[in-house]
Amino acid sequence: MKRFSIEQRNIGILFFTMVVMMIGFGIIIPIIPFYVDHFGVGGKELGMLMAVFSIMQFIFAPFWGSLSDRFGRKPILIVGVFGNTFTMVLMGFSTTYWMLLGSRALAGVLSSATLPTAMAYVADSTSMRDRGGGMGLIGAAMGIGMVLGPGLGGWVAEGSLSLPFFVAAGLSGLALLLLLGLLPESLPADQRVSDVRLTGPRVDAMWQALIGPLGILFFLAFLVSFAMTNFEAIFGLYALHRFSYGPRQVGSILAVIGLISAIAQGALTGPATRKWGEVSIIKTSLAASAIGFVLMLLAVDFTTVLLTVGVFVLSNTLLRPSLSSLISQLAKDGQGLAMGLTNSFMSLGRVVGPVWAGFLFDANVHLPYLSGAVIMLIGFGLSLVFLSKQKHQAAGKTAQLKD
Repeated sequence: MKRFSIEQRNIGILFFTMVVMMIGFGIIIPIIPFYVDHFGVGGKELGMLMAVFSIMQFIFAPFWGSLSDRFGRKPILIVGVFGNTFTMVLMGFSTTYWMLLGSRALAGVLSSATLPTAMAYVADSTSMRDRGGGMGLIGAAMGIGMVLGPGLGGWVAEGSLSLPFFVAAGLSGLALLLLLGLLPESLPADQRVSDVRLTGPRVDAMWQALIGPLGILFFLAFLVSFAMTNFEAIFGLYALHRFSYGPRQVGSILAVIGLISAIAQGALTGPATRKWGEVSIIKTSLAASAIGFVLMLLAVDFTTVLLTVGVFVLSNTLLRPSLSSLISQLAKDGQGLAMGLTNSFMSLGRVVGPVWAGFLFDANVHLPYLSGAVIMLIGFGLSLVFLSKQKHQAAGKTAQLKD
């Protein structure tokens, strides 16, 4: 019982940490247009401010994952959370656009250490059978943070545009204290990788991963992230143009939907993956997401916006943790490296997605969501063709562990 309690405490610390980190990511979403206007710059600068965080994550996340295989999970987690705290303070004190852009870029570099290392920590600490549930809790934490972030940004910023950054820094500092004082190391010294090569942005490693046995899973990770940003990056503008909504209304919608999604993710991922397996969950979620994109275009008022966005978000609830869990089960090399590569493909999707969505939005407000439906259908078709082999491999690996 004592061992179970300690494991639950450790996952709880990671859960809180990921909530805080995603608050830092999402807090800028509702206030960034006002910041851009305050600094006297336009749409191009706005796009760069949205993309630079994910660009830095794309470049640096595999480094941190590999370093966690070499030096352990806890030190790298500490670097990521400290970096988030520090850069939030920098953004709060920014007085020019370039200061804000530089702070946001540095935040991407340092905070990218957290997600792949947290997922590797879960992989270290859970059995194959329970890993989907552990990944689901991390995903639920990210969902809650992405709700609280825009909510804080929209509601707290009414008094001061910079205040949300200091609130996020305070929460991040609390998470740092918990990591320092309570979280043990999950990777024993005798299981660490002795040789770590830092060779740039890992494009070669990503290409090798893409053409390797897990390539379809990494490509789906990119595709899911790319399609999701067609919703996330453009939803505020879409709601403004179609319904004349402001930051508070958009934040309220995201808060309600995100909370429901996070609860469902934390409660359903483990039982669902144990009953049906990750591959079945991935296929079903991809198909449901395509339908959800189309349904959002049919909304006519606040209630139907809430319902249709809810259908879309809930259809994605189990998708990301199921992909991460399957990749973790099938990875032959270090868990940190595998999770780092997964995060890089997702970060690449978050870089390309907003640019794509913005370009299509300028042509027609409906095109980002229509293209998202098509992209999810492509992912569904690929999953039908290529995921059967992975399903058998994962089942075989789990059976070996049971024996």
